[in-house]
Amino acid sequence: MTSQTPHDIAASIRPALTQLYVLYFRLAGQSDLTGPQMTILTRLDEHGPARISQIAQAEGIRMPTASNALHQLEQRGMIERIRDEEDRRGVKVRLTEFGHSELKRVGEERTAHLARMLESLPAEKLAETARLAPVINDLAETYSDILKQQ
Repeated sequence: MTSQTPHDIAASIRPALTQLYVLYFRLAGQSDLTGPQMTILTRLDEHGPARISQIAQAEGIRMPTASNALHQLEQRGMIERIRDEEDRRGVKVRLTEFGHSELKRVGEERTAHLARMLESLPAEKLAETARLAPVINDLAETYSDILKQQ
């Protein structure tokens, strides 16, 4: 058997990934947080307070886009602005208790949606998927790191 190139693998799974993405976010879209808002809240939960510029860079988005997303989260009471202790002229944002609880609640909802999708697989395919989970997580982390370096 010849080994497949990354392009071959991408070509074989891209249509299915796109379909799954659409189906998953159709279900997740019923939530009151968007995907980008979830990733911002998750980043703040995992890494603590950050400047808007740091969030924009980490998320791979422009400053106005990050500022708008953060404004929406602030309006909903999920984040708050605080003075940057290292540079008193600067401002950071951090998760509020409400933001933390909403992140947890919506995360649990989305996990349940994905679990329902996975329940449709026969047992042997589910076991195969479980073996691939670390690869998928590694790909997400590795590619995220690559984007940060650009």
